[in-house]
Amino acid sequence: MSGKKKSRPKNSQLVIRINNEDRDQFVALCDELDTSAAREIRRFIRSFVAEHASLQK
Repeated sequence: MSGKKKSRPKNSQLVIRINNEDRDQFVALCDELDTSAAREIRRFIRSFVAEHASLQK
């Protein structure tokens, strides 16, 4: 086994608008940290949802 978590299929998109400077800085930082922008956005979303799960009904 590779030790990787089994991921769920990615079958949806979320379109956001941000300014070019913010995007470029974010992507550059992700590159420096050897990760992808998409991976970090997904990680943020999972964390945000988990943090606020008690508020959902």
